[in-house]
Amino acid sequence: MIVQICVGSSCHLKGSEELVGLFEKALEEYDLQFDVALVGSFCTGQCNRVGVTVQIDDETHVGVTKDNFKEFFKTNILDPIKNGRN
Repeated sequence: MIVQICVGSSCHLKGSEELVGLFEKALEEYDLQFDVALVGSFCTGQCNRVGVTVQIDDETHVGVTKDNFKEFFKTNILDPIKNGRN
C-alpha cells in the first residue's frame, strides 16, 4: 500500500507536516512500517478548503485533518489491511 501525503504549499499550511507525524506514529503503533510506504507528493490539484489531500494507491482523499485522522486511518489503512486488500 502506498500512502502519498500532499506537502504542497496549500496542504503544508493546512497541517501536512503534522499529518505525516501522525501517520508515522500510527504505522509504528500497528507495526505496519513494512506494509505501507509513506511518501510525500507535491500538489495533486485536489485542494480543499479544509485539511490535506492524501492518496492511497489510486484513490484520492481530501480534507484529512488531525481531528479526523484516527477514523481515516482505521477506515482506509487498518480495515483494508485486515481484510487482505493491501
